[in-house]
Amino acid sequence: MNEPLDPPGAIAAKGVLLRVAYDGTAFHGWASQKDARTVEDTLRGAVLAMDPRASALRGTSRTDAGVHAEGQLVAFDVTRDIAARGWVLGANQHLPEDVAVRAAWAVAPGYSPRFAALGKRYRYRVLVDDVRDPSWRTRAWRVSSLDREAVAEEARSAIGTHDFAAFRGAADERTSTVRTLTRVAIEPEADPRVMAVIVEGNAFLYNMVRILAGTLVDVGRGRLAPGAIARALETRDRGSAGITAPAHGLTLESVDVGLPPEAGDRWPL
Repeated sequence: MNEPLDPPGAIAAKGVLLRVAYDGTAFHGWASQKDARTVEDTLRGAVLAMDPRASALRGTSRTDAGVHAEGQLVAFDVTRDIAARGWVLGANQHLPEDVAVRAAWAVAPGYSPRFAALGKRYRYRVLVDDVRDPSWRTRAWRVSSLDREAVAEEARSAIGTHDFAAFRGAADERTSTVRTLTRVAIEPEADPRVMAVIVEGNAFLYNMVRILAGTLVDVGRGRLAPGAIARALETRDRGSAGITAPAHGLTLESVDVGLPPEAGDRWPL
């Protein structure tokens, strides 16, 4: 006799949305890869441990190797009736120390945070110090000197709607390179040696934030003349912009999504 299709306790498919944080140091990025440790595969293992019939994950941002996240959003469909609190506490029992589910919501089946995203905020940290500091080795790009006022002045040129063709990696083959940045600002951190570049926008090209950060730093340390961002926007030439800043200084801080009206309560609040 064949076993029933659904085990006892199973229900019709429902959607789950998670906010996930991770230290990207030991990962080969977000997206699943053969024979490589990725955040997607690690998180999917935890989800399947709770519901073996869960769908594939629908992430919001394909962060690169070494890039960190505090607010990655991930959705998937399940058959088991598990509350938001259960997903947070249960998934974390199956995750390593460098990944954590920070919050959960119930959403409609098929909900995709990527297509619901209204904007993203990234933080790129720069450590200004003549000597390396192990406490910042995986979280900030160290440079020996930097004119912070020049960096702040240069950052203003990137705000607005522009063609950012000069600020994309070679692997990005998208035909449209026009993007809108609503904020590019320089902020101090608790450690006075650390400067943060905050970048907010509706969408980003591959390596766009890292190239923007690299250009700002190159202006701040005198390797590029002021006005480099404006020149690169005008020429659309990658050679006019600065270097691609190292991945380990970048953190995906948050993703703003339009949650559907039927979304359930979040846990924790």
